[in-house]
Order: sequence, then structure tokens, then C-alpha cells
Amino acid sequence: MKATITDTDAIFRLCDVVRETGFAIHRYLRNGHVEKVYQNALLHRLRKQGLEVDAEVPLTVFDEDGTVLGEFRADLVVSKSLLIELKAVKRLEDEHIAQVLGYLRASRLEHALLINFGGGKYEIRKSILQDALKGF
Repeated sequence: MKATITDTDAIFRLCDVVRETGFAIHRYLRNGHVEKVYQNALLHRLRKQGLEVDAEVPLTVFDEDGTVLGEFRADLVVSKSLLIELKAVKRLEDEHIAQVLGYLRASRLEHALLINFGGGKYEIRKSILQDALKGF
């Protein structure tokens, strides 16, 4: 991925835009939909705001010698800088956080948001690559 945002203030402003947009979606749709509905809603609303958003971004996991170990798809990547993993579950669990940290390590992006639309309350967690490298 190229042309990522490197300014810390800019990435935090971007996180704020995504957080507020997600909250507006949750207020409107509430919980009870499948994850794909929330993904499409967030994709649509962020693009309406003029942001570059890619969906189902393929990422590859490599071993230390370069052998491909597997692939996965990130739900959304905003401005080639912010990975977003969406859930529609009752509540976020440790394995969801571990998944996002693994995605950060594989993608080499610095920042990620884990957003859950499935609970009665809107839930969002931010992760930073340095935390993922430490094994948190």
C-alpha cells in the first residue's frame, strides 16, 4: 500500500471521522443486521464525505523467509492508512482484538479501528502497530 497518511494529527482526525460516521450509522440502523450491511453503509457514507475507501482489501501473511502462509481480506482501508475491521456481534471479544492486531502486522499499516455494530451499544477500539509488534 502506498501514499499513506503519516501525520499523527491527520490520522487521528481520520479516526474521528470514521468514529462519528459509524456512530451515525448505528443510530440509524441500530443492531440486528449482518456485518456486510454495516460495511456497505460505512463505505457509502465515507465515500460521500470524499474519502478514499477500499473494501475487501487482500492482505497476505508471510513467514520470515518470505513463504506465503495465508491470505485474508481487510473489511475496509481508508486513505491507504487506516484499516477497519467490522463486527456485528453481541460484544467484542479478545479474539477480535487479536485478529485486528494480526491484520496490522500483516498489512504494515500503523492504525486500525475495530468497530462492532451488533451490540445494543456502538463499540469501537483503536489499535496501533507498535502495540501489535509488542504482542498485545
